[in-house]
Amino acid sequence: MASVRARLTRLYISCPGFILLRSLSYAGMDDMGISTSRSCLERLQFDNVALKQLPLDPSTEPGVRQVRGACFSRVQPSPIKNPTFVAVSVPALALLGLDADEVLKDPLGPEYLSGSKVMSGSEPAAHCYCGHQFGQFAGQLGDGAACYLGEVKAPVDQSPELLHENPTGRWEIQVKGAGLTPYSRQADGRKVLRSSIREFLCSEAVFALGVPTTRAGSVVTSDSRVMRDIFYNGNPRMERCTVVLRIAPSFIRFGSFEIFKRADEFTGRQGPSYGHDEIRTQMLDYVIVNFYPEIHQNHSDRIERNTAFFREVTLRTAKLVAQWQCLGFCHGVLNTDNMSILGLTLDYGPFGFMDRFDPDFICNASDNSGRYTYQAQPAICRWNLARLAEALEPELPPDRAEQVLDEYLPLYNGFYLSNMRKKLGLLRKEEPEDEILITEFMQTMHNTGADFTNTFRSLSQISCPTQEAEEDESEAIKKATELLLQQCASLEELKAVNKPTMDPRELAMLLSMAQSNPALFQMISDRKTVARQLERLSRLKELMDTTAEQLRAKHTEDWSCWIKKYRQRLAHECEAGVDVKDLQKERICVMNNNNPHVVLRNYIAQNAIEAAENGDFSEVQRVLKVLEKPFSVQEGLEQPGSVARGGAAAPGERDEIGEEGNTSGAEARVLVPYDSKPPIWANEICVT
Repeated sequence: MASVRARLTRLYISCPGFILLRSLSYAGMDDMGISTSRSCLERLQFDNVALKQLPLDPSTEPGVRQVRGACFSRVQPSPIKNPTFVAVSVPALALLGLDADEVLKDPLGPEYLSGSKVMSGSEPAAHCYCGHQFGQFAGQLGDGAACYLGEVKAPVDQSPELLHENPTGRWEIQVKGAGLTPYSRQADGRKVLRSSIREFLCSEAVFALGVPTTRAGSVVTSDSRVMRDIFYNGNPRMERCTVVLRIAPSFIRFGSFEIFKRADEFTGRQGPSYGHDEIRTQMLDYVIVNFYPEIHQNHSDRIERNTAFFREVTLRTAKLVAQWQCLGFCHGVLNTDNMSILGLTLDYGPFGFMDRFDPDFICNASDNSGRYTYQAQPAICRWNLARLAEALEPELPPDRAEQVLDEYLPLYNGFYLSNMRKKLGLLRKEEPEDEILITEFMQTMHNTGADFTNTFRSLSQISCPTQEAEEDESEAIKKATELLLQQCASLEELKAVNKPTMDPRELAMLLSMAQSNPALFQMISDRKTVARQLERLSRLKELMDTTAEQLRAKHTEDWSCWIKKYRQRLAHECEAGVDVKDLQKERICVMNNNNPHVVLRNYIAQNAIEAAENGDFSEVQRVLKVLEKPFSVQEGLEQPGSVARGGAAAPGERDEIGEEGNTSGAEARVLVPYDSKPPIWANEICVT
């Protein structure tokens, strides 16, 4: 065999078409198949169960339309010009049995992973769903930019842990930004570089933080361009069309079940498949049988099965939002169409990891009412669960749903307290006072404008008190206080963030209207919004009358008071002959594995976006590498790439930044380490 191959090789070397012919010859010699010459993406095995078990739209009519009596519509992704990889995720592609290096070297890789070419076995489709957006039923929404490519069979050596999370043994893959679908509404089905980089990086960052999430395998950009008015100020510009490969067991969401909704009493809109109750039954069976097989196997009674299913979705949702709260993560658009039926973080748009702690933090600049603030997320998720329960009627009787919903808050509180104890290093005991200690810690962070991520991370440096300690208690408290003061906001920063966002004349008018015409006031505003503005005014007035020295003294007093209580609580951990050195070692390990060293702050994403828009994708790849190990300090990866390479921070490189925002002005663009508090210019980043 070897001699035959040698003769073939010598023969073809003399031929002008050697490269092609050699490939064909070797393909024929290797088990007489052509797998060795195929693109690695052409070897993916598809089993598109969703399209087999759920109804497909029979229409192939192009353009936007109402889709009745179907869960999916067949679509054709629109090719982009000169697709090019920006970055790929090694662990995400491994879910599909793909080697990232092989994908990057594959000349067809960018075409397949942007939807410009369709893989064998792929059946492009768009999913139909509805949703309550900002509390109002919006009717038909659907995949306006995302395109289901199919379900890839997991490799045979996939870990048991992953198979437990995804019992189907298949991974649904989507391309987001691949063009028009019947659900695109007034949009063009395209995504651009900045939003795609944000989704790609955050999907993988949230996974690395241990939070359930959809995944992102790649980002592909192109020479195709679309017009976008970034700041909605009448100054649009052309931007590169970019596509993200998304991966999950399924992208079915709460809103998938709302396509059967009767006419809404407030908006008058109804689901496009209202009256098709048989499809609701079909979809519920599909979800439970495929993704909750244990529940399906353990319950022969249909009502009991459906109740158990809703209970599990409720538990997963409570656990998910508790994890978000403990990481300072704000989703930004918690509509029912953005809530996963599998309890995954889904649809990364105007998300944000908090910098300075503020319970009223709003990461989405379009959320004028503050519906989706950080502190509102747990309640909003329960509200969304209630809408899901309504959508499942009569398959899920209302009385059964209400019983399950009553379990939500205790579940959430349990998960939250458990996570927070780990973050504070309270490992040996669970005391009733812990909840108060945690609440007071959060309040102190708020009062002092402390950085959320870094303040939690610093707590592991506060040791347990011991009788043998060389330094006295007052010295230990002073040392710990100095540590946490480094994470507090300055006087000027606090003044800036406490400026009311509403024009004083508008606020005065609303206050007058609330007294004279309450009905009209309720139509154009709400008491919560006005109260928030008044609170800002009060806080700003207080700060205007405060000096920097007085503020630091107040911060010192606040932190000293809390640290004293914290160390008293830590002393309880050391009782009953506990080896303090072993306990401290364990505490540091647990705390540093629950308090990340780095998260995807907006300014980190923005630096990567701006570099990519200028043709340099290395910062996206560098940030991805940092975020893959968020709890570790990675030597050589502490700084942004331009700083690490010896480049200077560029003052005022661009006039506009942000996913949908800018920092107009000539301020110097200071580049800081990934684990730093954000630079001043980051305060101007506006995401919508």
